[in-house]
Amino acid sequence: MLDVTEIGSPIPAFAANSGDIRTDIPKYRVYKNGELVEEVTDISNYWEDDMVGFLIGCSFTFEHALLNNDISIRHIEEGCNVPMYKTNIPCIEAGIFHGKMVASMRPIPQKDVVRAAQVTSRFPAVHGAPIHIGDPEAIGVSSIQHPDFGDPVTIREGEVPVFWACGVTPQSIAMETKPEIMITHAPGHMFITDIRDEKLGVL
Repeated sequence: MLDVTEIGSPIPAFAANSGDIRTDIPKYRVYKNGELVEEVTDISNYWEDDMVGFLIGCSFTFEHALLNNDISIRHIEEGCNVPMYKTNIPCIEAGIFHGKMVASMRPIPQKDVVRAAQVTSRFPAVHGAPIHIGDPEAIGVSSIQHPDFGDPVTIREGEVPVFWACGVTPQSIAMETKPEIMITHAPGHMFITDIRDEKLGVL
């Protein structure tokens, strides 16, 4: 968790005190009673005085560190969004909210898997180390070429699917818990702050 706004405030004062979460995300998804009803680029008309905004980390943040370690990132190479999958991994319940984790996947050459885990573990605030390496079915992913969110990418011979926790998880929670209204970012459409990647590194 990078920031939580004050009740009724759209300003994430810690992470981006000049920002506005109603307008500064490229695309939003609006869920009502667990159903996706609309994608919009501005949620000002939905914002109410009792709403609270949460900024959670994104694994896109640590991709620069992977590239700096000569670990290529397939979805960047192929010009598409990272593939994301609903898993069978339960999240810790919080009040009425419950559901399963969503994970993003990047194919990593076998020789680089350990290094990828080391590099990303430095960034626990933006999902950190992988939550699973290898067999997708072990975490409930039955078809690696059919992601629930994002786009499929090529997995080459000698590469291993590596999975990280994903910020799309709240959408899975919304569909499971069915709150009256819940607004999230659309997959791949992030709130950008001025916090530099390395400021989130811990080692």
